[in-house]
Order: sequence, then C-alpha cells, then structure tokens
Amino acid sequence: QVQLVESGGGLVQAGGSLRLSCAASGRTFSTYAMGWFRQAPGKEREFVVVSRSDGTTYYADSVKGRFTISRDNAKNTVYLQMDSLKPEDTAVYYCAASTRYFGLSAASAYEYWGQGTQVTVSS
Repeated sequence: QVQLVESGGGLVQAGGSLRLSCAASGRTFSTYAMGWFRQAPGKEREFVVVSRSDGTTYYADSVKGRFTISRDNAKNTVYLQMDSLKPEDTAVYYCAASTRYFGLSAASAYEYWGQGTQVTVSS
C-alpha cells in the first residue's frame, strides 16, 4: 500500500512558477513510476508527466519545455516544477504511483493516487 500526499498548489499569475511536491509512504518508492495528472472543471483527468523507476521521463506535449519532473528516492518524494504557467494550466493536480513501465499516460495504469492540490493561474 502506498499513500501519496501532494502539496505546493496555489494561485499564481500567468508566467509565474510553482513547485508541487508529492510525498509517498512505503519503502519501495524507487520501484514505482510516479506520474502527475491534472483535472480542470468539467474536463477529464489529463496526463501531464511521468518519471519511471529507471529515471526516464515522458511529458505531455502541452507542458513540454515548461514543466519538469524530478524525484528524490531518499526522501520518497516526487516534484513537479511548473514554469511559464498559463491560465489553461489551472486544474487540480494529482500525483499517482504505478508498478507498470508501459502505458503510463493512461490514468488506469496507476494503482495509487493522492488527494490532489489546486493550481490556479490568473491571466
């Protein structure tokens, strides 16, 4: 069982930055792929980025070049650095953990989810 707790959300102006954190319980954090998803009001949950257990990463085109995922396996924490934020980035951001290697852009690939943190970007 893995418990995930996100933090770091808030209100920021367009062009600004935020860093989200996701702290995980358990001693096998390094073996999980850690992903970030987001969900805007009235929309489906959307893949943002994933960091696999081997360190490889995969970004959605909409955030490529602006967002950066990193992980600290010693601290059981994954981070999402978000720069050059746009109003369309406004959403609840969720971190998730998966034992899979492939298919990680699908929410169904993840076994564990955090409760989410709100990110609001004003224009």
